[in-house]
Amino acid sequence: MTPHEIVEAHGVRLRPFRPEDVADIVDGCADPLAQRFISGLPSPYTEVDARWWIDTAAPAVWTGGGAAYAVADPTTDRLLGTVGLSNPIPDRRQAEIGYWVRPAARGRGVAAGATRALSEHAFAAGTVRLELLTHAENTPSQRVALAAGFRHEGVRRSAGVHRGGGRHDLLAWVRLAEDPPGPVARLLPDLPDGVLTDQVVALRRLAPDDADVMYRLHSRPEVVANQAPPVPPAREAIERRCRLAESTWLTSQIARLLIIDMATGEPAGSCGLSYTEVSSGEGSIGYALLPDWRGRGYATRAVRLLAGWAFGPAGMARLTAGTVPENTASHRVLERVGFQREALQRGRLPGVAGARLDDLTFALLPDELR
Repeated sequence: MTPHEIVEAHGVRLRPFRPEDVADIVDGCADPLAQRFISGLPSPYTEVDARWWIDTAAPAVWTGGGAAYAVADPTTDRLLGTVGLSNPIPDRRQAEIGYWVRPAARGRGVAAGATRALSEHAFAAGTVRLELLTHAENTPSQRVALAAGFRHEGVRRSAGVHRGGGRHDLLAWVRLAEDPPGPVARLLPDLPDGVLTDQVVALRRLAPDDADVMYRLHSRPEVVANQAPPVPPAREAIERRCRLAESTWLTSQIARLLIIDMATGEPAGSCGLSYTEVSSGEGSIGYALLPDWRGRGYATRAVRLLAGWAFGPAGMARLTAGTVPENTASHRVLERVGFQREALQRGRLPGVAGARLDDLTFALLPDELR
């Protein structure tokens, strides 16, 4: 790869930077999203910074063995963003890929197209492994990674630096030269149109603004008593759970959802679904309701909706739900959906102060769903 070549693929043009790109570079790098997630950007970002990038920083990237491209519209040649390679490790034939896109160009597949175009160009030039690192809360970038064929590999602990000091984890996404082209299929796909509903209740992905209701729900004594261990959550932990709900869904760790009353739009509770054993297609389900919504069949409706989605788009072959033996209300919910009691696992769950709790397991197969 050389700094003067042009790559045109996947709906974008990768070309060298030009003096006339200054205003568009400022537009992209001064944007709050870029300022939040791109480490090292000056703030405020000015035309002086953009000219320094074009004249000094971008050429230095090439000299250091990386790549720095302007991403342009193939029709107008106007700059839409940037994409590049950094931190090359020649002995491993490895590099890190990164990008940003101007606000006006987002939502059009520009970042994914640019990432795919540069990845394929790098592989053709001899690179065998590309890493893409994202902030855990930068879910648009995580969706770009998946769309560009990068698979979630794990967490780089304290690999990121906060603008005001301190460090944070980064999620690692990897694509190999031998990987098949196209987007990566997720174990937990998005909900159809973002919601599951039977017109009485609706389920949608948990969001950052749900922290208040989630804390109120999961701090209730009767809800805490049915958790393992039965310890009230910290407010900070609930806030983090809500902030990262989309990320943990995209990385196929767990699908967390809010249960909503369709008539009023009010939150009624929450539920969740995760794979417990991918190789056998087994998943696990959990749920809780606020007091005002209990006794109306809402938990049954929510579990039925979630189980249908698990057996359908999520491709699961078996669902389990663990309960404490004394939680008879939850047992009735599961039995109404079709779950059958399967096993009492003595002392399986952690309690308080070293105690252990029994776990009564229910299971459901697709043809048993009522």
